Amino acid sequence: MQAGKPVLYSYFRSSCSWRVRIALALKGIDYDTAPVNLIKDGGQQFSDEFQALNPMKQVPALKIDGMTIGQSLAIIEYLEETRPTPRLLPQDPKKRALVRMISDLIAGGIQPLQNLSVLRQVEEQQRLAWAQKAISSGFNALEAILRGTAGKYCVGDEVTMADLCLVPQVANADRFKVDVSPYPIISRINRSLLALDAFQVSHPGRQPDTPPEMRA
Repeated sequence: MQAGKPVLYSYFRSSCSWRVRIALALKGIDYDTAPVNLIKDGGQQFSDEFQALNPMKQVPALKIDGMTIGQSLAIIEYLEETRPTPRLLPQDPKKRALVRMISDLIAGGIQPLQNLSVLRQVEEQQRLAWAQKAISSGFNALEAILRGTAGKYCVGDEVTMADLCLVPQVANADRFKVDVSPYPIISRINRSLLALDAFQVSHPGRQPDTPPEMRA
């Protein structure tokens, strides 16, 4: 790894890490990846070394500008404030609030309910149903909100932080076999975003730590 180059501590399948990878790709920021396998060795995020880096024992964590930042939305907002091109938060305060609302809905109201640490607390035979219910409930709300905010993407016709949250969550829905046919706006936006280079290069199937059998 090059001295001074940003380092992203990431797991290929982590949707929170994927959000940050998209932001880094969109903004053209060159960085190194430090894989943290959430399953191997009982979870490498629980190692003393990584816990010293991020006491929450979660990915992503980004070393940049002499500091380490955890929490994906905080990372994206820091990148936005320090490297504002292309813009991921609209200049208009009302649109910016909508972007943050959608981002928080996904990052705080859907994804945590079906992530690995929560599912480990649910009996194994109930995990799929639990995840499906969490995602469907959140998507019901998100689809209703997008009816009033969406253009080509989540808020209007420019890619925003909300879109960085949406694509990984749709991938989670697919992974947990959620029927997305009741969510045509979510599905349409997801298809449009996946056609963009930044979303393709950041895809879990194209990461350094992706197992060979899962590579895109």
